[in-house]
Amino acid sequence: MFSLAGLVPPPVFLLSRDKLNAERFPKIFVRVSRHYYIKPRHLIFSGLPSINLELPKANVGKILSIGIDGAVYDRYPVKTHVVTSEDKIFDVIKKYAGPLIKSGDFIFISERIVAISQGRAYPIKDINPSFWARLFSRLVHKSPYGIGLASPWTMELAIREAGLLRIFLGAFFAAITKPFGIKGVFYKIVGKNINAIDGPCDYTLPPYNKYAKLGPANPDKVARELKENLGNEVVIIDANDLGVAVLGKSSKEIPDEFCKKVFKDNPLGQTTEQTPLCIVRKI
Repeated sequence: MFSLAGLVPPPVFLLSRDKLNAERFPKIFVRVSRHYYIKPRHLIFSGLPSINLELPKANVGKILSIGIDGAVYDRYPVKTHVVTSEDKIFDVIKKYAGPLIKSGDFIFISERIVAISQGRAYPIKDINPSFWARLFSRLVHKSPYGIGLASPWTMELAIREAGLLRIFLGAFFAAITKPFGIKGVFYKIVGKNINAIDGPCDYTLPPYNKYAKLGPANPDKVARELKENLGNEVVIIDANDLGVAVLGKSSKEIPDEFCKKVFKDNPLGQTTEQTPLCIVRKI
């Protein structure tokens, strides 16, 4: 049984073995994702508590709906507990978003919780930055929306992930192309999704305000496996108030441009919202 931590009480009547009967009585049963429940108005006869399937509201300062190429999509931010390396990402999605997902919905997932669940977040006290990490981190532009590689801890993770040679090459080509106004060369040369590396910030939820993390490993594979189990298309996203990067998709048919338009205003928020999942529904 799964619950929605304060939003949706645990499902009370699952008919996974009686699908035929559930479909024969649509006035009594409601289907949510792959599961069937007694509709709230009929629970009085069953002696069971009521279920609340109310969809979440937009985060403070954000809007729920967005228009994209003539269509309108609702974006429901889903709150979870603070995810750790002990969690399995599928279980987190099933527990908190599962009762709300409908056929045709997209599930957008913050890359942060995918990486954390893979054990790719590290306390900064356990990271010993090298000389090169300290040197290169001083050359990185500091953004107000994330520390990126502008700390010795995150730069050290980048060196470990991509190798010092790639970092050298990326820095070299970035330096010679910078006068021409060309941006992003460093990250293209280095690769390895190091643009998803992030470090401790004041607004990050504890304990991760004292952690540095890599990007998720094999994000496309993770997205495909989640789709196989959930039945919905999955997108793993790295979004902040400056921009959007699509790290993983369950299908190549999902355009990156669509994903970026859906998340262009970062509906999950950037600080203490604790909403790393988003159900995107065409209306």
